[in-house]
Amino acid sequence: MSIAVTGSIATDHLMHFPGRFADQLMAEQLDRISLSFLVDDLAIRKGGSGANIAFGLGVLGQSPLLVGAVGADFAEYGHWLESHGVDCSAILVCDDVHTARFVCTTDDDMRQIGSFYTGAMARSIDLTLAPLQSRGLDLVLIGASDPASMVALTQECRDLGIPFAADVSQQVTRMEGPEIRQLVEGARYLMTNDYEWDLLQQKTGWTEAQVAERIDIRITTLGEHGVQIVGRETGDLKVGVVPETGKVDPTGVGDAFRAGFLAATTGGLSLERSAQLGALVAVQVLETEGGQEWVWDRAHGLERLRDAFGPDSADDIEKILPV
Repeated sequence: MSIAVTGSIATDHLMHFPGRFADQLMAEQLDRISLSFLVDDLAIRKGGSGANIAFGLGVLGQSPLLVGAVGADFAEYGHWLESHGVDCSAILVCDDVHTARFVCTTDDDMRQIGSFYTGAMARSIDLTLAPLQSRGLDLVLIGASDPASMVALTQECRDLGIPFAADVSQQVTRMEGPEIRQLVEGARYLMTNDYEWDLLQQKTGWTEAQVAERIDIRITTLGEHGVQIVGRETGDLKVGVVPETGKVDPTGVGDAFRAGFLAATTGGLSLERSAQLGALVAVQVLETEGGQEWVWDRAHGLERLRDAFGPDSADDIEKILPV
């Protein structure tokens, strides 16, 4: 199965605030908010939701095609992705701008305040899937990127008859109902976290039942409560988490889940097993600073799956994992 991943490709500037954002916010003064947080750490990492997902798929033995726009400063990052199994041949390089940049501060509660500079990502509207159709794409993940590009690529998937996963992600806060409806309509998978799911319903005006009529499977991550999967033919399925050894940085955790989930479905595993592999990759990213700093250890991964979900889960997932 061939997967194309569209979405942001960025450099992450990650900082830590030794305290709680909630303690600095006054409800009656939110309309006048003007805050500066003195941070005690700065890490510069490779990131972007599309790149994070493609990286995870590559590490798990897939050969994902990454589709996005980058600046002239991308060469080193591109070599990194290719060395981890990502096909970067469909990436648009724009020599006159920088690759997108995410600047984020995380507090002691793992809550985040961030800003995203689009840079080359604004040129994503120039991307098209038609020249890639000859590669036999079985699924296109429409990840967070330039909103107009997300809408255009989704429509192109419909026109070309290519199944797609709608990963609205952070852009649900920027996009309005009509655009979000276009992203969701006809998706094989709708992937959000619980907050994004609630906001999606609010902005589209659709009920849960009305969304279900328009997609095949809804996948909603619930943080420490695991994931909910709802499908027309599968009913309502809940899958728990892999217990963490510690929380380091939540950046890229949702992307990691998507990579694990898609790698498992690509290997022919059930939705339950796919969510369990997604949970394993997600917790490894939570325990690591940055979305692409985690290291795959097959034996240790299987041990954690066995402890979290039982021996049958580990045995089934083992069949599709790289040695």
